[in-house]
Amino acid sequence: MARDPTQPNLRQIHLIDIALIEALRDAGFDVGPGVMGENITTRGIDLLSLPRGTRLRVGAEAVVEITGLRNPCRQLDDHQAGLTAAVVDRDTAGNLIRKAGIMGIVVASGEVRPADAILIGLPPIPRTPLAPV
Repeated sequence: MARDPTQPNLRQIHLIDIALIEALRDAGFDVGPGVMGENITTRGIDLLSLPRGTRLRVGAEAVVEITGLRNPCRQLDDHQAGLTAAVVDRDTAGNLIRKAGIMGIVVASGEVRPADAILIGLPPIPRTPLAPV
């Protein structure tokens, strides 16, 4: 939206798996839930492998539709030097792997509480892998 305000905001909600936070802590980073700007911290869901259009029901009413990968930015380094580099990697072919969570839009609002269940609704086939938004 910053580049073109006529485009829809595909970055309303940011989700990160607690496993990333724990791995960053193990690597010496001072992070915890919410520190990297996420609105929802999950456990046990491979967020990065979900296809675009997946709908997550969080709690009784809230629904978030996944729009893409978070593109980590240098604001993470404002929290702690090296954090941006720690949330990216390269695969064997040299392709960039973004590990800083996923972005989504609110489809249905509702109260979200700690330990709420998250139900996953996959979109129809063919499914589109996540790309940065």
